[in-house]
Amino acid sequence: MGSFHIPQSQNPRLYTTERSVLSQRCYGEDGVRIPRATLKEAQTALLEYLHSTRSIQFVDAENMSKNSPHFLRKLLKKVEIVKDVRRSMSRFLRYHPINEFEPFFESLGLKPCEYTPLLPRDLMFLSDDCLLLENYRVLCEFGVERNKIGQIYKKAVQVFQHDFGVLLLKLQAYQKLGLSQSFIAKIIVYSPHVLTGGIDIKFIKVLEILNGLGFDYAWIKEHLSEKEFYNWSMIFRVLKFFREMGCSGELGGLISQHPRLLFEGSSGRVLSLIAFLLKFGLQMDRISSMFLQFPQIQVSHFVSNIIRFFLFFQEIEMEVDEIGKIVCSYPILLGSCTLKKTSSLLHDLNVGKKRLCKYIQENPQELSKWGMGTRVRPLPDSGEGVESQKLKTKFFLDLGYGENPNMLKKAFKVFRGRGGELQERFDTIVNAGLDQEDVSKMVRVSPQILNQSKALIQSKIDILVNELGFPLSSLILFPSYLSYTTQRVRLRLAMYNWLKDQGKAEPDLALSTIISWSDKIFLSQCVNNHPSGPQVWEDLKAEFTGDK
Repeated sequence: MGSFHIPQSQNPRLYTTERSVLSQRCYGEDGVRIPRATLKEAQTALLEYLHSTRSIQFVDAENMSKNSPHFLRKLLKKVEIVKDVRRSMSRFLRYHPINEFEPFFESLGLKPCEYTPLLPRDLMFLSDDCLLLENYRVLCEFGVERNKIGQIYKKAVQVFQHDFGVLLLKLQAYQKLGLSQSFIAKIIVYSPHVLTGGIDIKFIKVLEILNGLGFDYAWIKEHLSEKEFYNWSMIFRVLKFFREMGCSGELGGLISQHPRLLFEGSSGRVLSLIAFLLKFGLQMDRISSMFLQFPQIQVSHFVSNIIRFFLFFQEIEMEVDEIGKIVCSYPILLGSCTLKKTSSLLHDLNVGKKRLCKYIQENPQELSKWGMGTRVRPLPDSGEGVESQKLKTKFFLDLGYGENPNMLKKAFKVFRGRGGELQERFDTIVNAGLDQEDVSKMVRVSPQILNQSKALIQSKIDILVNELGFPLSSLILFPSYLSYTTQRVRLRLAMYNWLKDQGKAEPDLALSTIISWSDKIFLSQCVNNHPSGPQVWEDLKAEFTGDK
């Protein structure tokens, strides 16, 4: 390859001692940058090494030395500077070969955090990967900017694994279809997968449709981003879907006003949105109308906002049918507003879930006023609170609390829920088959059992009787059973039954004892009675709780 002469600039004396303090000066906690003269000398030494010693083409070596600042900083930390940077680095490189893929990938526009996972495990020298260099040079000669080639490698490493001559043929194949060289050079940066197989037919069809709607290649390039991954098959599906929805006449205007519908996330979010709305029963013509009125907002944010509302409706226990009605009637409203957290809304509105559901169903437009950053005022008093207080007072009197003010005050603190709800929960236990007087005594002993929904109470009674095989009368002796989670009950009974089968547990241990013991006491009094007990206990916990 011969050699070449690089003029040596006059080196200022930067150090007062023989050993370098460069790393302390340039890489300290204060973040001081490398002096320009030092950086220039380091670049020159690296260029000379790559070209003269490693025989890398001058243009490539120069690009690597000038566009790999992170690598140079790391390299300089290892070098002992004696008199001048260039000679010290040259001497270091003579005895310490570098991993050439690091400055190479960095010069292609990748950050260390991006290229580190891409480094070949068993290679250090670029010459060992001839296909990489060959395809890299094909892209350079075709007009792809060197600092953009890293994005191609990151998204589609297969492009650099083509055999000699294959990549150029693929590029020429797109040219033969009428695409300009400059357009192809830009497109493959945004969407390098068009070069991994045969001609991407869906990509060509998308271009034809967009051209037919009046969008030229310059417009397409303008709305593509290196940060996105483009699935042209999915984009084609969305264009086809818009046509089938009846948007053909307005499709050009829709795309012109909202190009994100096509290019953000390769239209995947648009398809997700359509599927979501179809699931709730929104008709195709309504979906088409929604897109024609689509707000100036990112598609991902629109979808996220709708899902946020959906989860909010679930959290306030709104019926599924009612959720569907609101989603189908007000998709634009839901997608345009980023809702506050459920807990914040319940607090700010000073309302319970049941009343909030009713209020939303009657005033759905109010949802737009509950977005992030807005001040939410409490709902006006509906008068339901006074009626609830009357029902609660009557319920407490019927339980036998009497008209003693102190007793009533204590009862109001213990029992949660509206008056009608407390009565409904009480009746649920009675309707299961217990005497009303017995249930009254149960509630006086364990008032917290009514602080649960009707459905949960029914479920716990069903588990006790039909799954665990205990008589209903067990509740009279142990009403607190209804306060424990079904998970805890099932776990404790499963462990107890296993120990009983092994002859290591008292056969007639009371249900209240099995359930109410703390974990520590239950382990010492029951589980540890058998050598395998602790392991069985952990296995059962994994089975009933999902813990590993």
